[in-house]
Amino acid sequence: MAVVDTVAVPAPPRAPGLLRRLLRDRVGAAALAVVLLFLLLAAAAPLVAALYGKNPVEHYGQNTPGLLSDGGLPMAPNGGISGDFWFGLEPGLGRDVFTQLLHGIRTSLLIAGASALVTTTLGVLAGVAIGYLGGIADRLFGFLANVLLAFPTLLLLLALSPIIQSRLVDPGSAEPEWMQFLVLILVFSAFGWIPLALSLRATVRSLRERDFVQSARAQGAGRFHIVVRELLPNVRSQLLVHATMAVPTFVASEAALSFLGVGVTEPVPDWGRMIARGSEVFQADPTYMVFPGVALLVFVLAFNLLGDAVRDALDPRSAGR
Repeated sequence: MAVVDTVAVPAPPRAPGLLRRLLRDRVGAAALAVVLLFLLLAAAAPLVAALYGKNPVEHYGQNTPGLLSDGGLPMAPNGGISGDFWFGLEPGLGRDVFTQLLHGIRTSLLIAGASALVTTTLGVLAGVAIGYLGGIADRLFGFLANVLLAFPTLLLLLALSPIIQSRLVDPGSAEPEWMQFLVLILVFSAFGWIPLALSLRATVRSLRERDFVQSARAQGAGRFHIVVRELLPNVRSQLLVHATMAVPTFVASEAALSFLGVGVTEPVPDWGRMIARGSEVFQADPTYMVFPGVALLVFVLAFNLLGDAVRDALDPRSAGR
């Protein structure tokens, strides 16, 4: 019986090995620690708020005399920071800034995580399938992707968000919180899958001619088997890096939309809306803008640095560093 020569394809590093290499990178380890801290705070936000004794929706400044001035600004220095209000009070409504930040993490992570999951799934389905099939499907997909990428994404997000909301909610009805999240996830997913699909399409086009794929075909393997057992394991690293880098992108985009007034609305805590409010009162109360701005900066920076560290850890050429 003839023996078919095959070329071994390096398997992606397993999780324990990847974690060890990631922890050897000081920047990557620090970024991972910060990301895990944000995830923990998001998961435990209700418990932390309960232990703290405050919630993100109550108007403490309006309900308690002496906390806000007649103009709605905190009476205490540094935005009302005190032993009772660790990060101060929101100008105007007098809500607790600390609990708003905590629950704002949940808002950002829920929208960004769901959007990253949807775009990764769509990108995998489209990129791997089109890359393997080739032919007219490949040409049509390339044309469609170029057309969609030609649209100004931010303007489309601004235009599509209120249109989708108006279609899903009856006039005069209050928009539920889940509807706001769903709209943003749909808007982000409409275009966010294209870069990953294009990247996977190019990768699969090169892999489908490799000897291990040709060997599987020669042994009678079907298309489904080749895609699932031969191609997908060789793009797992690419998917992991994409997902890690997609989360901060969606967090920043969600904050930008909320800043412009078309994202998450009251009373759902949101960093983008906090920054927008802080910009309005910055001269009178600069402290209020500092906390959400720094939180957003640290959150996005940590995820980006983690994505770079994961990419380096998955790169075989970095093994000897």
